[in-house]
Amino acid sequence: MNKFLKNLSKIEFVITNACTGACKHCSQGEHEGRGQHIEPNTASDAVRKIASIYPIKTVMTFGGEPLLYPDCVCEIMSAARDMNIEKRQVITNGFFSNDSLVIREVAKKLASSGVNDLLLSVDAFHMETIPLEIVKKFYEEAKNHKIPLRLQPAWLVSPDHDNRYNIKTRKLLKSFGDDTAVGDGNVIFPEGNALKYLKEYFTENPPENPYVEDPFDVRCVSFCPNGDVLDGNVYQNDILEILESYKA
Repeated sequence: MNKFLKNLSKIEFVITNACTGACKHCSQGEHEGRGQHIEPNTASDAVRKIASIYPIKTVMTFGGEPLLYPDCVCEIMSAARDMNIEKRQVITNGFFSNDSLVIREVAKKLASSGVNDLLLSVDAFHMETIPLEIVKKFYEEAKNHKIPLRLQPAWLVSPDHDNRYNIKTRKLLKSFGDDTAVGDGNVIFPEGNALKYLKEYFTENPPENPYVEDPFDVRCVSFCPNGDVLDGNVYQNDILEILESYKA
């Protein structure tokens, strides 16, 4: 086992950089490489191989909008379930189709694949470019298929700050009903579009990117849509070889 990965417990996949939103808080900016997505069999094979060596507790898929490629997400989640990985997460904005039948079918597939932590991005930023009625339709279908679900808002400055975006976000969350679970969400940090469109909010003690890994103590391996992971590419080398050869 690689000493730099001794505490590895999480695998995440950026399924695609393509997105149905154009959020001004997005750390990914303009989402370069929109046409790419991770190949399902390669991704699920990586999950099985990594989990056979390391004590993986969480597998996460996100994007972009990951449910533009639901079969890929489900392939990954099925592998995670088969490897008895405890937490199987999907982060989505809930808008991947206008078709009610497609929305229902995707929710059904997610439930069947073993997704047990669906994080639905709902806040003022997402709702500027994403239709709320479609998001609520997906929300209801996910509930009907018994997928554990939380709303996951993005907060500007802090969850308690009373700027106009946070005020709107609180109203949006309430519109889903009092019995809806709401996660802690995340505080927006100054990268990508956030730095471009919201820079006036980052003048004092701006929050740091909480997702930066310590190269000497990697706890999460993250796959890019083109197959890049750590210092290698899963389409060019076996994932276990990439992990074993990694050096900080």
